[in-house]
Amino acid sequence: MAQVQNITLRAEGFSCPSCVSKIETKLNSLNGVERAEVKFSSGRILVGYEPDRISVKELVNAVAEVGYTAKPATI
Repeated sequence: MAQVQNITLRAEGFSCPSCVSKIETKLNSLNGVERAEVKFSSGRILVGYEPDRISVKELVNAVAEVGYTAKPATI
């Protein structure tokens, strides 16, 4: 069974709640993503993913493909 890790991405450029569904749909369609949830009010994207199947860079690039900037959040 694959190991699922969680990551929080910080996103910029949210202007409306429809942004949420665009990003969630894109990320949830990727192989290796177990779940993706966008928190509109805080600009966070919570992703459960399998690092053996998909990289953080690929997650960030997928968000960019739908028109938004994201980067891993620092703690």
